[in-house]
Amino acid sequence: MSRWFIIAGIALVAIGLVLHYAPWLLSWFGRLPGDIRAEGEHSQLFIPITSMIIVSLVLTLVLNLFSR
Repeated sequence: MSRWFIIAGIALVAIGLVLHYAPWLLSWFGRLPGDIRAEGEHSQLFIPITSMIIVSLVLTLVLNLFSR
């Protein structure tokens, strides 16, 4: 179990570094059709429905590949 936590931590750090130093790789994230964005005078609402569905599908595929 501890090995999985170490691997997950290293993966999160790697993803964080990629997003910090190469933001153009995910510039599409949050701007897909189906992502809800509403802006008022003093407030903003952002619900990334389509983006979260894609993330869910990718994570499901990756986890299924590792579990086999």
